[in-house]
Amino acid sequence: MTAATEPSSYIVDQNQRVAAELPFADTTDQDDADRGFIAALEPGVVRDADGNVVWDNDSYDFLNGACPASVNPSLWRQAGLNIRQGLYQVTDRIYQIRGLDLSNMTIIEGDTGVIVIDPLISAETAKAGMDLYFANRGQRPVTGMIYTHSHVDHFGGAMGVMTAEDAESGRIPVIAPAGFLEHAVAENVYAGTAMTRRATYMYGAVLPRGPKGQVTAGLGQTTSTGTVTLIAPTVDITETEQELTVDGVRIVFQITPGTEAPSEMNFFFPDMRALCMAENATHTLHNLLTLRGALVRDPHAWSQYLTESINLFGYDSDVVFASHHWPTWGTERLIGYLSVQRDLYAYLQDQTLRRLNQGYVGGEIAEMIELPPAIENAWHAKGYYGSVSHNVKAIYQRYMGWFDGNPAHLWEHPPVESAKRHVEFMGGADEVLRKARVAFDNGDYRWVAQVINYVIFADPSNEAAKTLQASTFEQLGYGAENGPWRNFYLMGAYELRNGSVGTPTKANAPTMVAALTIDQVFDALSLRLDGPKAWHEKAISDWHFTDEKRLHRLELRNGVLVHYDRRSGDKLPPADVTFTLTRQALIGVLLGGQDLGATLQSGAIKIDGDAQSFAKLITLFDEPDPGFNIVTP
Repeated sequence: MTAATEPSSYIVDQNQRVAAELPFADTTDQDDADRGFIAALEPGVVRDADGNVVWDNDSYDFLNGACPASVNPSLWRQAGLNIRQGLYQVTDRIYQIRGLDLSNMTIIEGDTGVIVIDPLISAETAKAGMDLYFANRGQRPVTGMIYTHSHVDHFGGAMGVMTAEDAESGRIPVIAPAGFLEHAVAENVYAGTAMTRRATYMYGAVLPRGPKGQVTAGLGQTTSTGTVTLIAPTVDITETEQELTVDGVRIVFQITPGTEAPSEMNFFFPDMRALCMAENATHTLHNLLTLRGALVRDPHAWSQYLTESINLFGYDSDVVFASHHWPTWGTERLIGYLSVQRDLYAYLQDQTLRRLNQGYVGGEIAEMIELPPAIENAWHAKGYYGSVSHNVKAIYQRYMGWFDGNPAHLWEHPPVESAKRHVEFMGGADEVLRKARVAFDNGDYRWVAQVINYVIFADPSNEAAKTLQASTFEQLGYGAENGPWRNFYLMGAYELRNGSVGTPTKANAPTMVAALTIDQVFDALSLRLDGPKAWHEKAISDWHFTDEKRLHRLELRNGVLVHYDRRSGDKLPPADVTFTLTRQALIGVLLGGQDLGATLQSGAIKIDGDAQSFAKLITLFDEPDPGFNIVTP
């Protein structure tokens, strides 16, 4: 293990310029973030049932000091705002829990109890937040729960607020935008292993906290590491201006699919003149393509929905709040805030396409775009979570894909083979390192990172290259205004110096896997099939689901799993084997790790036909790797 580097003179100078150029004397955000404070969780630590720490806001106490040279002053300011922790009053009957997870949990006081909006990531942090509210506002029953959208930091703590039985019985409505369950499960199961591994870099949850380590993720501090849960919605919101009354509270909804999440909604409390913007307007430029991986979001639709929010609800609102950061009060102020947020996404969309149609590629456009002064000077439009650079590239990708049109880039060698050839062309590893050290001393860190990456991928045992690359990543991290950029750079440096940390959190939480539909189970299974191994194998099985009264067929052919519902009277060839079972039994055996033999003995699954054909099928699947390498091959 080697020690982290000190910030270079280039980074010190850069950060000093940031401190001199930005309007740090404006303390409006600090005043808004402190407004309505009632009480903090003392100590600001949350543990699970075994005593393991799943959230530690107190570990960020160092942020109360002066900004060090190893942190961009703009990001330090954002981190200082994010660490404000506790119970806050937004307006009459609306309260928020902030600083107990990446996201906020909002609590609305109804006629007989409380409606909870977005119960954080973990059941433990959600329960701690509810207990803090009850300690200061009195014990009240939960009478409703609302998910604003389909990302885990807005539903994962559901069972810290209520039970699944509360929802199933109809006692507590669980409200979500249409498509919520499908998107929540698909995102976290289909590509969940890869996304979760990259999220380790994006949020830096395992990095040491401190001036040379993790200081914030921009959108919030980091992710909690407790128990992720999911309670399925019981009420779908399907159209804008749909209205519900929950425990005496009137709520008017606005669906916004394809914005920050594929399934998302804003909503308005007309009797309280309060507007919830979910994650569509926060105090940062958001991601159009999050660095952990996701579908590219639509900035055009995003900006249009923000216009619709302003016109539908803005002029009748006294406060706007979201599921991250702090509220904005006053009709004129909140309309100005929402308008700049709207203009930000529209400008990036329009200018990227303008340049794209002039023949520029994503990497070029990202270096060319400058924001208008009114947007550039707005603190809430700064790139603490998304960035102009990677958002512009995302827009290019959305419209043009990975290929920039240059045939030289159409069929390049993959990373390791490309790296070997680059290093040979440049005179060998020693010569590359010699030149790279000169570039490092000159502060050209972007170039050093690129060329040393070739050396590492050509020879991952080259310790000198890994040490220089770690130092380079640290310098890039120290200068980053964007929280995830800093975390990615510092996580890369950390793993180069210490080895892989793997993935500290699991991608497929049991309650999330349990929410899979039959089609999604077979879809997820097909993603694990070793295609070449299965090229010459054929198998046909029927699956009779007694709980859903469905007969589903699964065919293996040409290395592909094809599945579909059988129709009455169809003329399909007979199956090799037929299984009779429930959806949960299917999930348990295929994705939940339950032993097939024990399940058969229990009678939960019955088999008619050639059971060996299915046993052979199981041998054709492999497992995802939650600890795959990122900064080394």
